[in-house]
Amino acid sequence: MSAPARRDVLRRLRRRPLGLAGLIGAGLFVVIAVVGPWVSPFDPLALRPETLQPPGPPYWFGTDDVGRDILSGVLYGARVSLLVGLLSALGAVVIGVAVGVLAGYWRGRVDAVLMRVTEWVLVVPQFLIVLVVAAIFGADLRLVVAVIAAVSWPTTARLTRAQFLALAEREFVTAARSLGSPDPRIALREILPNALAPIVVTASLQIPAAILSEASLRFLGLSDPSRLSWGGMLNQAQNFLQQSWWMAFFPGIAIFLTVLSFNLAGEALNEALDPRR
Repeated sequence: MSAPARRDVLRRLRRRPLGLAGLIGAGLFVVIAVVGPWVSPFDPLALRPETLQPPGPPYWFGTDDVGRDILSGVLYGARVSLLVGLLSALGAVVIGVAVGVLAGYWRGRVDAVLMRVTEWVLVVPQFLIVLVVAAIFGADLRLVVAVIAAVSWPTTARLTRAQFLALAEREFVTAARSLGSPDPRIALREILPNALAPIVVTASLQIPAAILSEASLRFLGLSDPSRLSWGGMLNQAQNFLQQSWWMAFFPGIAIFLTVLSFNLAGEALNEALDPRR
């Protein structure tokens, strides 16, 4: 990206203070996910006699029904939630871009078949598929990531196809064809880099959706109890909502702020990377 283009991006970002706050918040949660387990004040899985302690020193977020520190659990659980979100979005983008490139550049029967498959995937509620697979095969973290990615790619595929259809007849593509460049090179080296901006925006909006799906699974009890996560903490807090509000409040607010930050960040990226703004 050239220096003038970078200045335009920063100028458009400054016009969206909420979006800029979302970008900062999303970055902060990523940092927490990376360093959280090392800066947590206690072992998040250690059981202590101080059960159901309200927030206060030394347990600033209180403790749960078996004496685990809520603050340490929130810091540790950020890694699981964000890992699912980031890996699921990455998988969905890889599948969606591959489908969109094939459909948008080669068109014809390839486009017809791939778009029909895309429509079939879009028809079925995504979370329902994730829920059924987790209930049948178990909610192993790798399986959850794979299933969420496998049902989340159609949006990226349709967007990529639309970008390729719009760019396929541009002058730089025609020039590449006239020079004898092979089709894969034209698709991947000439068109795809010019279509990346909206794809990045779509990926940033898929992250919070994946985080919510993972949290919902764990809230419903479809989770590995040995792997601490925000949704699992909410599931454990269900029976203590009246007398120990902090057990649900802090993991719940962590999910809310993370999802809000990534959504605002996605809107900010959409504003900043769109040259028409």
